[in-house]
Amino acid sequence: TTMFYKRIKSRLPKYIKYFKRYSKIYCFEWELIAAQSYQESHWNSKAKSFTGVRGLMMLTRHTARLLGIKNRLSPKQSIKGGVRHLNQMLKNIPDKVEGEDKMKFALAAYNVGMGHIQDAMSLAQKINLNQYLWNDLKKVLPLLSQKRYYRTLKHGYARGSEAVKYVDSIYNFKDILENTIEDKKTKTVKSKNN
Repeated sequence: TTMFYKRIKSRLPKYIKYFKRYSKIYCFEWELIAAQSYQESHWNSKAKSFTGVRGLMMLTRHTARLLGIKNRLSPKQSIKGGVRHLNQMLKNIPDKVEGEDKMKFALAAYNVGMGHIQDAMSLAQKINLNQYLWNDLKKVLPLLSQKRYYRTLKHGYARGSEAVKYVDSIYNFKDILENTIEDKKTKTVKSKNN
């Protein structure tokens, strides 16, 4: 968290215009997209994972190609692609998932893949949980790494507990960002009034 506060000052200013621009196109809160990007790459435009995903939004080569992104290391292209990809995930979430849960499902799908979200929903239904509620789905996602569950599912093994942590972290970072921005606005108003 301490490092996040430091990077809000040192790294975020370089990318904030892209977060705002591309979030606005899809009516997303820019703070959510910025928080997701931080969770993905710590706002390191040259980030690379052991699986080969790259850039601020950690796009795979295949996903980037499908989105028309030529350079995953370009902050502008990475954010544009990441926001478009999240929007695609959101469109694939069933209408019965409502409110903020819909975004949480989409973020989890961004992390673990839509097929695994569908598997988790199917499993939730089998074990008498509500497949359309995030609070129930987050109980089921970690089960996707247990053989007795994943061997019966269409898309097999997944690190589902990572998707749960991913979504929780994004919302924590988003809250910090919103509070930090709000604190700055309050201080600015106070200084103007004095």
